[in-house]
Amino acid sequence: MAQSEQQVFKDQGGAATMDPGFILRWATSKVMQQMASPKRMEKHRAKAEKLRCKLGLPHTLEYFHQVDDGYSHLAAQLLKPLLARYDIKLVCHLVAGPVGDNVAEPDLLLKLAQYDAGLVAPEYQLDFPQQQSLPSPELVSLATSILAAQEQTALLGCIVEVGQALWSGDHSALKDLAAAYGTVSEAVAGKKVQLGSEHQKKLKHYSGAMFYYGGEWYWGVDRLYHLEQRLAELGIDHQPDLPLLMPRPPIEVGEIKDNGSLTLEVYPSLRSPYTAMAFDRAVQLAKDTGVNLVVKPVMPMVMRGVPATREKGLYIFFDTAREARAAGVPFGNAYDPIGEPVRRTYSLYPWACEQGKGTQLISAFLKAAFTERVNTNNDKGMRYVVEQAGLSWQQAQQKMGDPGWQSLLEANRQTMYGMGLWGVPSFRLLDKDGKQVLALWGQDRLWLFAREINRLLSKG
Repeated sequence: MAQSEQQVFKDQGGAATMDPGFILRWATSKVMQQMASPKRMEKHRAKAEKLRCKLGLPHTLEYFHQVDDGYSHLAAQLLKPLLARYDIKLVCHLVAGPVGDNVAEPDLLLKLAQYDAGLVAPEYQLDFPQQQSLPSPELVSLATSILAAQEQTALLGCIVEVGQALWSGDHSALKDLAAAYGTVSEAVAGKKVQLGSEHQKKLKHYSGAMFYYGGEWYWGVDRLYHLEQRLAELGIDHQPDLPLLMPRPPIEVGEIKDNGSLTLEVYPSLRSPYTAMAFDRAVQLAKDTGVNLVVKPVMPMVMRGVPATREKGLYIFFDTAREARAAGVPFGNAYDPIGEPVRRTYSLYPWACEQGKGTQLISAFLKAAFTERVNTNNDKGMRYVVEQAGLSWQQAQQKMGDPGWQSLLEANRQTMYGMGLWGVPSFRLLDKDGKQVLALWGQDRLWLFAREINRLLSKG
């Protein structure tokens, strides 16, 4: 670290001491920039392909299936199509899914996965049974024992059928499948899941519904287009003239414009990479469709005491950059705003809203922190953010640090949790009566909100 980049303060003895908060921001910023680099990604891909050729190995795609995860059931439906379309060897593993610091709300995650999978399945021309409750532990155990009993070829032959019976809550159908395909004991099944999870951990990931190819991870059906594009570039697409199996859904705006009868709520965080790449697009979606926009910021998860592992952080930085490039959104020239920059900006938010500039303040901060590498931990950086939002720096200095914003953000967090959501960015669509129509987490669901808005407006 160059001395010019250092930030110091005087301790009680008068000696110069490195600001620990600065060290964290500097280190995280460097990591974000590295993970966001397209040159780095291209270099790693070329290295992986060179090694594969040197060893004479096939193009091997590994898939990690979590039996009780709705997203995994969607992903499983693409296994055979992927094998038919691309010259690959497919290896499937059973895994337990995220645990410990890799998952903030495990119970909520399973429910959200079921709800979300049911919504996106028809949009992707896939199937997901509509059930109100999660599969019982007994059914999950039986489904796992069936899948654990299968070798690779047989597993591909029954994984979708077993998942369909499981998510339909059809105990009778699962028993018939158990009789047809065979089962293993709970202990043997558990060992197989353990081995799959340990293998995934060695490859530095933690989640179900994940595809792994050549050192890179792809989450479920939503990231398959990245994988397909990579495989096509390698020249192993048997049908290069056809559209991708799972193309990236566009955010489409219909011809009918709303008069503000619908409301789109956006729950952003000032330290979220995914929020940084999605916030302006959500604002633009509301503007283009004419729906009323309501912004409800929340504290970053890590500043709420929610831990995260290094593996999770690295994947998020890389995945956000990859998604941003695909969407044509600038991202990655970052200076981590964790801590005081976030608190100072949120203390200005109520005042900015009074000036009609609350949305602009959040947008300006996210741009500065994640695309312009502005150090928001000093007055120079904060002034830049404030003035980019169209606000007075002189007035902002008088308002900065005002209390009251904490209760506002906590109320927003509780509302978000009340919807069964906890991560950012989250979105909620309300109808003209204020009734919830759709509530989901993730920048990769804006296209679904756009489609739902179009459907509602077309109904009149």
